[in-house]
Amino acid sequence: MHLVMIGGSDAGISAALRARELDRTAEITLVVGDAFPNFSICGLPFYLSGEISDWRTLAHRTHEEIESHGIRVLLNTWAESIDPGAHRMTVRAPDGRHQEIAYDRLVVATGAVPVRPSLPGLDDPRVFLLHSMEDSFRLHAFLEKSTPQSAVIVGAGYIGLEMADALTHRGIRVTLIEQADHVLPTVDPDFGAQLDEYLQSHGVTVMTGSRVRGLERTVQGVHVVGEPDWQITADLVLVVVGVAPDTDLAARAGIFTGIRGAIRVDRQMRTNLPDIWAAGDCVETYHRLLDTNTYLPLGTTAHKQGRVAGENMIGGNRVYEGSLGTQVVKVFDWAIGRTGLKASEARAAGYSPRTTRLTTWDHKVYYPGATPLTVSITGDAETGRLLGGQLLGHWQGQVAKRLDILAAALYHQMTVDGLNDLDLSYTPPLSSPWDPVQMAAQQWITSLGDQCS
Repeated sequence: MHLVMIGGSDAGISAALRARELDRTAEITLVVGDAFPNFSICGLPFYLSGEISDWRTLAHRTHEEIESHGIRVLLNTWAESIDPGAHRMTVRAPDGRHQEIAYDRLVVATGAVPVRPSLPGLDDPRVFLLHSMEDSFRLHAFLEKSTPQSAVIVGAGYIGLEMADALTHRGIRVTLIEQADHVLPTVDPDFGAQLDEYLQSHGVTVMTGSRVRGLERTVQGVHVVGEPDWQITADLVLVVVGVAPDTDLAARAGIFTGIRGAIRVDRQMRTNLPDIWAAGDCVETYHRLLDTNTYLPLGTTAHKQGRVAGENMIGGNRVYEGSLGTQVVKVFDWAIGRTGLKASEARAAGYSPRTTRLTTWDHKVYYPGATPLTVSITGDAETGRLLGGQLLGHWQGQVAKRLDILAAALYHQMTVDGLNDLDLSYTPPLSSPWDPVQMAAQQWITSLGDQCS
């Protein structure tokens, strides 16, 4: 049996490795459109900041390590078409010649592409996108050769914030532009407002509620013009306004697409065509709380979906259990994360959300180094069910792991009060007898009682 995976990032690699774990006899081929299989794209900001000196360390596994599992890796090989009826695909090899590859079962894991806004001047060589290893090499070369002193970043999502940190780390003056009314629009406005102030305290100029109209070439740099009525000239511009599913290949083959053009899959990651699965940033994602599909491109999600697809393509019956949208980002010395639903999202889904927020210490204050930690809890006022949570604090204050407590509780459909029954670890340098997450849960319960009284 010949198994083929199109795409050499998280989903494609996970599918290939899982299939190999369960079937030592199958022939497995990985078709990779560039020379960088299984590289951590999430690590690019830290390479560009200079905190990681060697880009090669971003590889989760080397080309040789992947092939040591008996997986054939075709680098710089572009999948051009799929013939589902004949179970064949046409690829363009590195030498430009076309070849046909027959498959028995196929996983489409083509990922996503950066959104290119319709802006005049986007082709200026001082304007960059950031989504691939090649993107990072181009930007890195510019940073090293031209030593820019100023930068404009368009988009204040996760990558925009990380790159504001990275470029500031290199001594570059950064202006961060966001169309929404606060940075990191995926969190609540008050958390976003705190981040606004924190970024500015580190020398980043933050412009929210702003939209870029165009980019103009000048001798001094790139002239960025926007509304309402502002203009900035910078040595470089980085445009990071999101991604879109890369599904042209799949759509031309007759694979159904849906939300934002992402591939429609069931919870076993099957497409509408026989013997073809799909996974990762190119597919719709089942949301565990909403009980419906959405588009939510995340590396952690891609790994899980790829593993499910790899298992099922060799005869398994595994189900993808869904995403909660759990995400965390480090910005300077802060970490901020979210899981589950914001109050606005929960209300739109038919819940009766109530949100409370608690600021306390990340560990016992008498032990040196205690830092503030803010925990937001959203629960359903009618049933007490936990619906979501957000955390903000020092990145060494266990923000991510405490967020994972909430994610695990959401996965198991726990109530807010149920968080108090969890047997969590405690030692004064790391926490308190009641963990901050549990303290926040108790405040939520108290607030609900106050509302009833």
